[in-house]
Amino acid sequence: MNHPVKAYLVGGGIGSLAAAAFMIRDGGVAGGDITIFEAMPLAGGSLDGGGNPDSGYTLRGGRMLTTDNYECTWDLFKSIPSLEHPGRTVYEETIAFNELHKSHSRARLVDRNRFKVDVTSMGFSMLDRIELVKLEEADEKDLGDSAITDWLSPEFFETKFWYMWATTFAFQPWHSAVEFKRYLRRFMMEFSRIETLAGVKRTVYNQYDSLVRPLQHWLQQQGVQVVFDCRVDDLTLSEDASTVTAIHCVREGAAQVIAVRPQDLVFFQNGSMTDASSFGSMHGAPPRLDKRDSQGWALWEKLAQGRPQFGNPAAFNSSIPESWWESFTVTLKDTAFFDRMERFTGNVAGTGGLVTFKDSNWFMSVVLAHQPHFAGQPEGVQVFWGYGLHPDRVGNFVAKPMAECTGEEILRELCGHLNFDYEEVMSNANCIPCRMPYITSMFMPRQHSDRPLPVPAGSRNLAFVSQFVEVPEDVVFTVEYSVRAAQMAVYQLLNVQREVPPVTAHDESLKVKFDAVLKAFK
Repeated sequence: MNHPVKAYLVGGGIGSLAAAAFMIRDGGVAGGDITIFEAMPLAGGSLDGGGNPDSGYTLRGGRMLTTDNYECTWDLFKSIPSLEHPGRTVYEETIAFNELHKSHSRARLVDRNRFKVDVTSMGFSMLDRIELVKLEEADEKDLGDSAITDWLSPEFFETKFWYMWATTFAFQPWHSAVEFKRYLRRFMMEFSRIETLAGVKRTVYNQYDSLVRPLQHWLQQQGVQVVFDCRVDDLTLSEDASTVTAIHCVREGAAQVIAVRPQDLVFFQNGSMTDASSFGSMHGAPPRLDKRDSQGWALWEKLAQGRPQFGNPAAFNSSIPESWWESFTVTLKDTAFFDRMERFTGNVAGTGGLVTFKDSNWFMSVVLAHQPHFAGQPEGVQVFWGYGLHPDRVGNFVAKPMAECTGEEILRELCGHLNFDYEEVMSNANCIPCRMPYITSMFMPRQHSDRPLPVPAGSRNLAFVSQFVEVPEDVVFTVEYSVRAAQMAVYQLLNVQREVPPVTAHDESLKVKFDAVLKAFK
């Protein structure tokens, strides 16, 4: 008798949701035979969006997309129906939205005098250009676990290019040279238009409402079971670690063991960039948490012990000072701030992208999305998001580190950089700061072996789907990376005879290379 495959997914982020969808669409697995275990009360992982207009909306982060690069993401969402536009897919809905709201930033960088910086030139010296080319052409084996600062001179980090590239993608000078090189190649098309963000595409709402909710709705329509408030503490493995035989979890305070047959599949989201996140308020700073408070890395650390094929989590989660920053979400009950920002920047909300205060001690940026940014957001309520890459430093206008600031103090610092009157534009504001200790942990310098393959060598039924797996040529800190890892894992374990969409080699295009060279010499 042929027993159908059952699949168990540990973690309810976009990687697991995508894996479930690919199993159903391309692998012939019945939705009713797929179970997702999520420790939190809702799915989506780092693609979150919460709160309400009264207590304040919250976003830990915001993901910028591109139709030129996100091959696997759009392959997936061409199959997922829109929740708001019957007859349209999420992909079609997103394309139509971006046709109406095109990105063209007119105030990408702002200096200490509130002047909009001329960013038509990247500000490179000849040495900068030579070092960039040398890094971009270096073999990853030669780069090893080196940092960006090992390859580029100190002056490079004062260029307009660095201010824009670093804040667009959240790089720090001490991050991995390999990851930086991969970004230079993967987003070479964006190099020539980085100052306008013209290549950036956005979802209709935040990514939770626009991507997670329709995907989860479709999966549940197919019969997929999503079990919330369920923490998986351990996986029992065969002696050679090739096969998962049992899943150990705690659900509603009770320990359970789920037997896993040899033909069943287990997908594990190892590590989390938003693990141990904490929120503050208008009158309180976010508490300082780490992995001991959340236990979010514990299962990967347990599985990897003595099993090098499962990677090395310590390469990523051992130095919070190098992997953390702080974001903030602001809910407004009037249009005063948006009106002033639109006059200052020359951009209608939703067309400008990041505004970075390049001389800010916190290296602060804000972005005004098209409104409403949340499904069901009432008329007259507006929401914007911002972040600081250096939250450990004392502010320019508030005499304390961002990490110790309340929401109100963060807004006063922002108004200082803009020379706006706080009482005039923030009288009805609710700012909720968010501390994220591991938000750029995937950028930490690492050896090639520190990340497991989506399906580790010798594994028969266990796959890893997250930002902490090894996918050649692609770049972490993107929705695409998690979706690609999921698609690779599903196709390999189920022997799906359909090609995973390849990474588009824009960096091999003569036109793209020519445009990049022209930009570098402006």
